Amino acid sequence: MNYVVLLSGGTGTRVGLKIPKQYYIVNDRSVISYVIESIEKVREIDGYIIVASREWEDFISKEVDKHFPNGKFLGFANPGETRQLSIINGLVKIGDWAKEDDLIIIQDAARPNTSSKIYQQCITLSDGEDGAMPVLPMKDTVYMSKTGKKIDSLVNRDEIYAGQAPESFRYGKYFEANKRLSTEEIAKIKGSTEPAVMYGMNIKMFDGDEYNFKITTENDLKRFVDLQKER
Repeated sequence: MNYVVLLSGGTGTRVGLKIPKQYYIVNDRSVISYVIESIEKVREIDGYIIVASREWEDFISKEVDKHFPNGKFLGFANPGETRQLSIINGLVKIGDWAKEDDLIIIQDAARPNTSSKIYQQCITLSDGEDGAMPVLPMKDTVYMSKTGKKIDSLVNRDEIYAGQAPESFRYGKYFEANKRLSTEEIAKIKGSTEPAVMYGMNIKMFDGDEYNFKITTENDLKRFVDLQKER
């Protein structure tokens, strides 16, 4: 079985909106509804939960009922103080359905251009692995700096990749990896796959998609709006 933990607890302050970016309306639909649509279309996905603040649960429920009645939505989980704590809360909730060897796919509610193909690759490429994730090669020269003020050393660009979401993991191993994290480690984590790597899980990489961007800034939002105008 394959389940999605959809993270929608962010405030999106960098976009400059009065509401979280995932609830912004584009063509009479919220950004999160585009994300849910792509999840609903993937036959291999058996269900999903949404990690969201309680104040937005009613809004999300109405979007789900309007666009995806009788769909795969299983329920809500409360967000944590950090992204990784939100993931842990989501893992606890999805445990009502998921078994140890099932796949859990972590996705961002502000990543509305994820294709069905990427979800399917997260699932199929996890065969014989502990999980899978899309990545992009680095285009620019990469440098190492400890202070951010001067270059300390060079980094081999050919060995550096930018990770994207969604990311898939074997539920049992990934949950255990998160339970082993210290409070200090949780606070430092930036990406969903970090605990998996720290725990020694085998995560398969595959080619990501430039259009699978996360709406983080005002320009990202404008880019998404413009893409919808073209479709």
